[in-house]
Amino acid sequence: MYAIIETGGKQLKVEEGQVIYVEKLDVQEGESYTFDKVVAVENGGIKLGNPYVEGASVTCKVEKQGKEKKIVIFKYKQKKGSTRRKQGHRQPYTKLTVEKIA
Repeated sequence: MYAIIETGGKQLKVEEGQVIYVEKLDVQEGESYTFDKVVAVENGGIKLGNPYVEGASVTCKVEKQGKEKKIVIFKYKQKKGSTRRKQGHRQPYTKLTVEKIA
């Protein structure tokens, strides 16, 4: 049994017991979070939504809030000594464990 959910502008295929990383959600660690935007559910036969499946939900437990590893953005214009710029970015995420697909 699996479901396809929509969160953070992305779609994810999830199964019960799976650990997923999504864009940061405004939820404390240890709490439960329910996704209502379920695009598809497979339980013997597949059920597609238009755009979402009515009555379907995915319940997850928040494991932790964190930041990914730093990526370095380096911009420059060739042959110009003064137009160099170095910048770093760490994307925040939420780690979830899928508990139930209903």
